[in-house]
Amino acid sequence: MCRQVIGSSRAGLWLVPPGSQPSDPSPSVPPPPPGAPEAILGQAESTCGRGTQDQFDSDHLNLRSNRIRYNGALALSEALKINSTLTTLNLMSNKISYNGALVLSEALKINSTLSTLDLSSNEIGHDGAQAMAEAIKTDSTLTTLSLGDNSVGVDGVQVLAEALKTTSTLTTLELSSNKIGDDGAQVLAEALKANSTLTTLNLRSNEIGYDGAQVLAEALKSNSTLTSLTLEDYAIGGKGAKALAEALKTNSTLITLGLGSNDIRDNKAEALSEALKTNSALTTLDVGNNSIGFKGTLELILSCKINSTLTALELQDNLVRDNAVLAPSEAFKTNSTLTTLELWRSEIRDSGAQALAKALKTNSILTAWNLGSNLIRGNGARALAKALETNLALLNLDQNSIGDNGAQMLSEALKRNPTLTILEL
Repeated sequence: MCRQVIGSSRAGLWLVPPGSQPSDPSPSVPPPPPGAPEAILGQAESTCGRGTQDQFDSDHLNLRSNRIRYNGALALSEALKINSTLTTLNLMSNKISYNGALVLSEALKINSTLSTLDLSSNEIGHDGAQAMAEAIKTDSTLTTLSLGDNSVGVDGVQVLAEALKTTSTLTTLELSSNKIGDDGAQVLAEALKANSTLTTLNLRSNEIGYDGAQVLAEALKSNSTLTSLTLEDYAIGGKGAKALAEALKTNSTLITLGLGSNDIRDNKAEALSEALKTNSALTTLDVGNNSIGFKGTLELILSCKINSTLTALELQDNLVRDNAVLAPSEAFKTNSTLTTLELWRSEIRDSGAQALAKALKTNSILTAWNLGSNLIRGNGARALAKALETNLALLNLDQNSIGDNGAQMLSEALKRNPTLTILEL
């Protein structure tokens, strides 16, 4: 593991060693010793080890979960003002706080190479978000900024939204778990109408309900750059899903939409399926854990017969059961685009697995199946083994009950399968 020694000089080490618990000084504390910044990144490399790719690569520095506080952030900020090679800095799960974010934001105004910065879980608060917002207004190289789990709140997201209106470089903004609520979604929606560079926005676990989903849906109707939107883990509900479904009918750029764990249920899943019949851009739709049952699952799968772009449909952890896949399995026989189907923890038994296996025999496109944590036994495994002889590249059957016989049948199928690269049991 990389020790928390980031920089040194002839005056000796000047970062707090692991295990100590200093209080955050203010940004006005004296700077590091003269000559120290030039050695910081090199010392980080030698401390972490050149051979540890997860920690240090020629242009990547990963210092995740290293108990780094303000002193460490200050050291790194001084180095960033001089360094001309580092492109990625991961400081996730440290405790740099607002003061650390402030000095790093000042460094960003000078640095001309850093493109990815992860400050997730660092207790920077809304003041830290404001400091980063000021930096991205003028920064010309930063393309990815992760600020998840930082108690940014509405005040913090408001200043970030203002920065989005003027930035011409930022393409990815990760704001999960920041309690921004519907008000925060509102200001971000307004920013999306003006922004022309952001392609990925992660708003997972942010207490966004129907009102927030509605304003974001309206923004999607005019925004022409966003390609990925994540709104998982709260309660946009059926009405929110319906509003987003309407946006999908006209939006031509969004390719990934994450709506997992939002209590969408059957009737509004049907609204999404109707949108899929006309949408020509979306490639990945995640509606896992939404209490979607037979009717909603049926409609979503049947829409795949008409849709010509969707490649991944994630229906995991819903009330799918056998009946929901028995009827629409015919859709998989004619679908020409769907490659990945997520159905783990869906209460699928042998009859459901047999229906899916039957569809696989004639479908050469659908190559990745996740059927983990279901109720599949020997007969289901036998059917899947026969299908496995043809075209599957990934099959997940972990946490089922296929037993020794099921494993033996799958093993025999592996001898003849020309494509499988991943098998999880």
